[in-house]
Amino acid sequence: MAQPEFGLLDGQQRSNWIRLRTMIVLRWVAIVGQLIALTVAQHLLGLQIELGLCYLAVGISAIGNLIAIFVFPENKRLTESENLLMVLFDLLQLGFLLALTGGLNNPFAMLMLGPVTISAAVLTTRSTILVGATAIVIVTVLSEIHMPLRAKDGDVLSIPALFVFGNWIAMVIAICFISLYSRRVTSEIHSMSDALSATQLALSREQKLTDLGGVVAAAAHELGTPLATIKLASSELIGELTDQPDLQEDAALISQQADRCRDILRDMGRTGKDDLHMRQAPLMTVVQEAAEPHANRGKSVLYTHDPDAGEEMDQPAILRKPEIIHGLRNLVQNAVDFARSTVWVEAHWTNDHITLRIIDDGRGFPPQVLGRIGDPFVGHRKTNTDRAQRPEYNGMGLGLFIAKTLLERSGAELAFANGADPYGEHQQEGLHTGAIVKVTWPRGKVDALNGENSVKRGENEKLTV
Repeated sequence: MAQPEFGLLDGQQRSNWIRLRTMIVLRWVAIVGQLIALTVAQHLLGLQIELGLCYLAVGISAIGNLIAIFVFPENKRLTESENLLMVLFDLLQLGFLLALTGGLNNPFAMLMLGPVTISAAVLTTRSTILVGATAIVIVTVLSEIHMPLRAKDGDVLSIPALFVFGNWIAMVIAICFISLYSRRVTSEIHSMSDALSATQLALSREQKLTDLGGVVAAAAHELGTPLATIKLASSELIGELTDQPDLQEDAALISQQADRCRDILRDMGRTGKDDLHMRQAPLMTVVQEAAEPHANRGKSVLYTHDPDAGEEMDQPAILRKPEIIHGLRNLVQNAVDFARSTVWVEAHWTNDHITLRIIDDGRGFPPQVLGRIGDPFVGHRKTNTDRAQRPEYNGMGLGLFIAKTLLERSGAELAFANGADPYGEHQQEGLHTGAIVKVTWPRGKVDALNGENSVKRGENEKLTV
């Protein structure tokens, strides 16, 4: 079974989230700050600076903002290239202002980190590298080429060359570190957001299927008696209309169509669950229902439970929550995908806990990612053998993340391990040597008959729309 596609977003699509209006507002803030700094430098500190060129640089930025306001609609979202050009413009404009006001001798040189941080947060990796490289080039040029700051009496304000070199080193390191740090954190946030969205979609789909099954089962139950009555009446008419062949044929058609309706409702109701009585089921029944789509894929799926736990009638009845069914289904799918021939689903229960272990006889989890199993988008480089065994598998780890998230939502704790060294030379087929996933619930979280989540008993309630 191929990995489901949930329309996950890449960096190119995310760059389209930024509105032009947001960038305009940020640029206005920068323009006001630059004007205040120039005014303070001239009137309060008495510094001699090239005000004409400085105001020209600020004016170009303001004119660009005004053009963007009047030309483009307020709800315009920037493309990747448009975002990149705006960030580069701000970077070059700031670099030009610093070149007019002392270069790296100016303490405001640290503002060069702003555009770099923005690019790392919203743009693709390629664009971030371009912006970072441009910033490093500008900082390097500013360390050597700039107009000096002069005090009111004409003295040049500068720091020792060693400190200028230190500032340059610090700026280059900061540009690289902040870019990498921001990119990494933003990527983690986006990956988690995508994975949680996929989890929510999977849960919503499972919930809809469960609700639909309940409606179908209720319809089949309610329509059973009228169909039986129609069947009985039509059968009597067939016997009484032997002297009227035309009417007898119509009665036979009614009987056939009643049978057809009964068969359709029976087929539709096979997966339907009565809303009250089947909100809960024995543990192994729920497990087998979850694993059913993968039970006939060429691998044996064996269900066992601890002999000391009791007979089947003593099995705990657990809640048929969509997150439990879908989570277990993903775990079984993963085991079937990688098993050589057999998957074992072992159950054990006590008065306090319910435990499931899903084991396969495959190669197990790769040791290098074992500690990160359950995180979204965790993959490793596939060998030719891996591609041949499971060519449709993308290796993103999204299925296990969905399973882990849904099962933890139901109160479970998951643990991942290997039955043996996946790269050992003495593995034997048919043994528990592959991946092991252990799912443990506090019994009160999923017990349908006792505890905080017990299902009420009684007659079925009428469905309301």
